[in-house]
Amino acid sequence: MRDTLGNLKVSLPLLKSKEAKGLLQDVKKWLRELQPLEYSCFGCKKCIPPDAMNILISKFPSIASASLSGCGFDVSKNLWPPVAGEYTVLNKSAPVAVSTLSSVKLEEKLVKLRPSGLCIVGKTETENIGIDKIVKNIISNPAISFLIVAGKDTKGHRSGETLLALWKKGVNREMRVKGSQGIRPILKNITLSEVESFRSQIQIDNKIGCDNAKLLAKRVKELSLKATPVMASSGICNTPGPGKGIESRQPAEISSCGCHDCHDETSEKPQPVMTIPKIKAVKPEAIRLDKAGYFVIIPYKKKKNIIVEHYSYDNKLLRTIEGKSSRDIYLTIISNRWVTDLTHAAYIGKELARAELSVKKGFKFVQDGA
Repeated sequence: MRDTLGNLKVSLPLLKSKEAKGLLQDVKKWLRELQPLEYSCFGCKKCIPPDAMNILISKFPSIASASLSGCGFDVSKNLWPPVAGEYTVLNKSAPVAVSTLSSVKLEEKLVKLRPSGLCIVGKTETENIGIDKIVKNIISNPAISFLIVAGKDTKGHRSGETLLALWKKGVNREMRVKGSQGIRPILKNITLSEVESFRSQIQIDNKIGCDNAKLLAKRVKELSLKATPVMASSGICNTPGPGKGIESRQPAEISSCGCHDCHDETSEKPQPVMTIPKIKAVKPEAIRLDKAGYFVIIPYKKKKNIIVEHYSYDNKLLRTIEGKSSRDIYLTIISNRWVTDLTHAAYIGKELARAELSVKKGFKFVQDGA
């Protein structure tokens, strides 16, 4: 809600009307009244704040580029992949990348199979920042010729469909992916030139809905045989023509040398990517105590659950919270406002995750000090 109100605060001044001016005053008032409460997405079937923004943007397209604030991420100039994320790199010089969309376990299965030709594999759950990362990582590695999009597509976000739409149709002036039905298919962390580099560098193999790791591993091998290794000094073409089962935006042109879309030496060099400031984490001078009290976390391996005791600073037990999932417990704590400091909330989340792992893996859990 805070993000949505912030978006409205930025976009409403662009609409020259009395209604927008009045709503802007309300938005500023609501922002002042909000109390800080951070949590991850609950996965609700209907998310009202984004829906409200979508309706506004559909009525007034001119505010699209100003309304959606982007989530920045770190971009490394010296390492590949330049953008950190939840993925696995197997062979940097291999020609095939795989997005498993929301199928996290599919990534693990492909990594175990280690098919020849697989460069990088990971999930893509969002139709904006998730795709931003894919574009940056692919265009910075000229060895990648193919992107397999597989696994279960994310409901609402439709990251898989958005990837296909981006490759086929590109973006408009507001960097909104043309033809995407996702909730917020606006790319805030990449440039138009990076989008075009991505679209020209790869071919997408549409396997959305496929969760069969063995079939996908076989497909990786097939596509890798179609790719010519990148040889920057030889001028050899590294972009194959459309293969069977591969989606193609348009027929590839045949050059005088007989290959498809022949590249010169400059096109085979990694494309530069837009960077943002890199901030180094520092150790705090002092830890603030949460006025709401402290928590003692106790995992029970036999019952396969976790007990959390909430105490006041005079050591009085206020309540106990019991659950099998660390996520259920910390969301219960946050939603009831039994924690009031963000650093304390982060600490509780970290310790609950460790406690849950101790139950699953059987190791001894000792709660860290704040």
